[in-house]
Amino acid sequence: MHTVAVLALDGVVAFDLSTPLEVFARTRLPGGEPAYEVRVCAATPEVDAGAFVLRAPWGLEALDTADTIILPGLVELAADVPDEVLARLRQAAGRGARIASICAGAFVLAATGLLDGRRATTHWLAAAQLAERHPLVDVDPDVLYVDEGQLLTSAGAAAGLDLCLHLIRRDYGSAVAADAARLSVMPLERDGGQAQFIVPERPPTPRGSTMEPLLRWLDENAGRDLTMAEIATQAGMSTRTLNRRFREQTGTTPLQWLHRARVRQAQHLLETTAEGVDRIGARVGFGSPTAFRERFKRIVGTSPHAYRHAFRSAA
Repeated sequence: MHTVAVLALDGVVAFDLSTPLEVFARTRLPGGEPAYEVRVCAATPEVDAGAFVLRAPWGLEALDTADTIILPGLVELAADVPDEVLARLRQAAGRGARIASICAGAFVLAATGLLDGRRATTHWLAAAQLAERHPLVDVDPDVLYVDEGQLLTSAGAAAGLDLCLHLIRRDYGSAVAADAARLSVMPLERDGGQAQFIVPERPPTPRGSTMEPLLRWLDENAGRDLTMAEIATQAGMSTRTLNRRFREQTGTTPLQWLHRARVRQAQHLLETTAEGVDRIGARVGFGSPTAFRERFKRIVGTSPHAYRHAFRSAA
């Protein structure tokens, strides 16, 4: 079973700590068995979490065998991380463990030096400070999460959920991740490149969720041959205004988002049905088998046939 170790240090943000605990511990495989074993570990017998004190059942030795290590954020961004913790994290990376940070947990990960020369993100309010403290890290303040393969970082709050669902999708495929998303009442379609719903250096806009009804409509109608004019009419805007507001709030265009929604639906069908690949491509809205295969490989990184072989066999 895939083991996830969640590291709790003094000053841990409770939300960041609880998100991976709930998401991974409740994820189930198609047969109903748990997908992950989750272990909360700490460097000290007791951890000060501000409003409460917690006792972690595992010490730092849990980092030595974990398949995935999650680093929640700390309230104090400049807090010193114990040398033993940094050393254990470096050792874990050296043996191939996957390490992911949530929100300000990127400061802990960056302190190991593992992010040097790599792209990373954190909460938009802390991005400038992360870049200043760790100039060798390529900080991107505009995205929900960054997947660098073995190392992953996410923005704040709900973006931690997005990251966890992304990891589940990487491990077990879209169908298992979709079940986890439904349990969390969370859309699975949000990808790492989506914006943090802010314009950098300015506070979040109250319009942050005005695209939600349109996104839901796009998802429900992804199998149709939609045009920009029809999407704009549904949104009650001109095409130009829609493109501008859509990019402000999602970091992409309506058509690009629609392509991703179609690919997500195709992933689910590839895993859960025996329908032919070409039939699935047409069912989710692609005009030709070639267009489906090219778009699928561009977004997922592999062909529909290879994806089905990997995840339907596992299921």
